[in-house]
Amino acid sequence: MAKVPGSVLAASGLVGGYGVARWTRKRPLGGVVLAVAGAAAAREWRERAGGKTAGALSVAYVAAFAGSHPLAKKVGAWPAVFGVAGAVALASWAVADRRG
Repeated sequence: MAKVPGSVLAASGLVGGYGVARWTRKRPLGGVVLAVAGAAAAREWRERAGGKTAGALSVAYVAAFAGSHPLAKKVGAWPAVFGVAGAVALASWAVADRRG
């Protein structure tokens, strides 16, 4: 079975988590999507680049989620989510995914 890069998992978790929360109006359900994708991304990062890198990228993932909230007040919800998802995906690709 082909492995999904951590960058794709992380970006999908941020976008998918927000989308699920918004469309279902159940924030905890969006949180489940965010957490499951984040855990899967962390597993991929650990396998490709080691524990320290996985830890740093996991912190970036959580920071992106938190940072999207104040950013959304300035640029709108979807642009904020896509922006932070792109930033995390780029960071993931740069330090973990391109190795594999």
